[in-house]
Amino acid sequence: MTFEKFEFKPSQTEKYFLSAKRDLKIAIGSDIIDVQFKFSYDALLKLAITVCAHEGLRVKSKAGHHIELVDKLAVILHEPDVSIIGNEMRKKRNFDLYSGGLVVSEKEAREYCNWVKDVFSKAEDFLNQKKGVVKLL
Repeated sequence: MTFEKFEFKPSQTEKYFLSAKRDLKIAIGSDIIDVQFKFSYDALLKLAITVCAHEGLRVKSKAGHHIELVDKLAVILHEPDVSIIGNEMRKKRNFDLYSGGLVVSEKEAREYCNWVKDVFSKAEDFLNQKKGVVKLL
């Protein structure tokens, strides 16, 4: 099992969220394809960590935990595309990391960045729906 139950303080969840937003801001503000793509992917992972923490789930670091993080985000948000597109991004990131070459075009990087922005919007709606949750915006 990649996840374990854990009670996070709201301040911890907020720190995760702010870190995810910071990475998204870097992705949005960059004209460098590699930076757009990598920071978009990192923002998605950090957003998944945020949403899981909000739901009382802590991810255990082990082989495949990035896949499970993205899949759990898709389940929690009821957005199957998060799993499909997020894992597509992971595969491209891994190809770049382990095979020595980025395979993302300028157009793809921009599309991924915009898609991650949309996922953020859905996650913010989800996080802010819960009673007693500190508004994360």
